[in-house]
Amino acid sequence: MKLWTDCDVNAEVDRFVLSGETALDQKLLKYDVIASMAHAEMLEKTGILTAGENKKLQQALESILELDENGEFLIKPEEEDSHTAIENYLIEKTGDAGRKIHTARSRNDQALAAERLYVREGLEKIISSSKRLIEVLDKTSRKYNGIPMPGYTHMRKAMPSAVSMWLDSLKEALQDDIVMIKSAKKMINQNPLGTGAGYGVPMKVDRELTRRLLGFEKTQQNPIYVQNSRGKFELLMLHSLEQVMIDISKMATDMLVFSTEEFGYISLPEEICHGSSMMPQKKNPDVLEIMRAKAAIFSSYGSQIAALITNLPSGYSANFRLTKEPLIKGLETAEECIRVMAIVADCIEVNEKRCRDAMTPELFATEKAYRLVETGMPFRKAYRNVKKNLK
Repeated sequence: MKLWTDCDVNAEVDRFVLSGETALDQKLLKYDVIASMAHAEMLEKTGILTAGENKKLQQALESILELDENGEFLIKPEEEDSHTAIENYLIEKTGDAGRKIHTARSRNDQALAAERLYVREGLEKIISSSKRLIEVLDKTSRKYNGIPMPGYTHMRKAMPSAVSMWLDSLKEALQDDIVMIKSAKKMINQNPLGTGAGYGVPMKVDRELTRRLLGFEKTQQNPIYVQNSRGKFELLMLHSLEQVMIDISKMATDMLVFSTEEFGYISLPEEICHGSSMMPQKKNPDVLEIMRAKAAIFSSYGSQIAALITNLPSGYSANFRLTKEPLIKGLETAEECIRVMAIVADCIEVNEKRCRDAMTPELFATEKAYRLVETGMPFRKAYRNVKKNLK
């Protein structure tokens, strides 16, 4: 049964409006339950629920968490969303206590609270995975410390580099990425509960209590802005993750190039490669190509959200519901790519001979020019002198 009507809604219209919603809400259900637990505590404090009613609700909500973890709490298509599924279950198990759970809230602030808890946990996982990748890059860098390799500009040999310099550049990039992710997490970590549909609720609520119980850093004050920040905060989060995905793409491309037969600076073990159904000799780095492709697609998630929220009036619009899919896909894609890249980076092998053999004389042309500068020759003369002798 829907929360807002007893009549039958046109089935085709219902399918159109709710297409894909159930599967997405299933991923958010745990966080919807956690937010409902805090909301019930607040309702007891403000006198809407008795202590006994709250206890029954908390037990029923714990039961939902357990069922969900075991894959046994499934949102029915006719229930529309996780909010309805939860409330229906609470009414079935606790009677009037369940009918009181939606006091002082709307699905608007309820959904936003669940999404923010989901995003916060997702970003914490991504930060953890990024730190793990940094550790792997650091270990691999130290393992191959002292091995020279060419540095490239325009995909052409430029100046001397080193395996450790290359790996450390990727490590430093990730360290900056974590700073940006933490900044986005701080922005998202705000309590929306207590603002209702976007214009407050006509009764006393304790928003500080729900903030504290849910671990939000602060409480958003203006109820209209709570809804206006939907999509905006998610876009900020995806932009921070896009920085990581750009670096993941760069790592993947470097490894693809450096592991080709023509370069041969690194090799990838068979356990992370795929083969060909036709060519017996092939050892294909599909994992890196798929990672690079996922990074390319990633930017579209932010673009989708930006398009969905642009030109909307103040207040809630159903457009916001369509931000869930790119939000969830973005978090899942980033975490998976970072985690898998750590596996790849941990097992690459450097071919020291190929790296050293690639250190051909032209790589040292700039150094020769600067040695002449040290003798007092103007740089441009030194540059032309070395360039002339290269021919």
